[in-house]
Amino acid sequence: MSTIIGQAAPNFTLFNTEKKEISLTDYKGKNVVILFFPLAFTGVCTAELCSIRDNYNTYTALNAEVIGISVDSLFALEQFKIAQNYHFDLLSDFNKTASKDYDTMYDTFAFGMLGVSKRSAFVIDKNGILQYKEVLEDAGKQPNFDAIKECLASI
Repeated sequence: MSTIIGQAAPNFTLFNTEKKEISLTDYKGKNVVILFFPLAFTGVCTAELCSIRDNYNTYTALNAEVIGISVDSLFALEQFKIAQNYHFDLLSDFNKTASKDYDTMYDTFAFGMLGVSKRSAFVIDKNGILQYKEVLEDAGKQPNFDAIKECLASI
């Protein structure tokens, strides 16, 4: 499956750190920022999500919910969320279904790891339509948060 700006974003159902199933359709009526990140507790991933945490009011003011998704287990993500005091959902894509649907999988990640999500950002509007897409090949870089906020302000 591919993600094309202007088309419906692929739905997913994944578990959050509270062991509750969360679907993209649960957010109908709100803008959603989805951030796929490679692995919990790594330097760039922590910095990326801490940036969201520290600016979370900006996103809520733009009528947006933020969701972080990685292939880590929900148990690892729970500890990551607690350690960093994140106030937004982290979802486990342990089976890699959402990562595949959003075409965000590395062929091979660091240390020969397979099945790791690329650092990616997607903005989905309140009607479920993809408005912004950024898939980074370099896991050392972060999404363009200014462009994400501009997109949210324009929808």
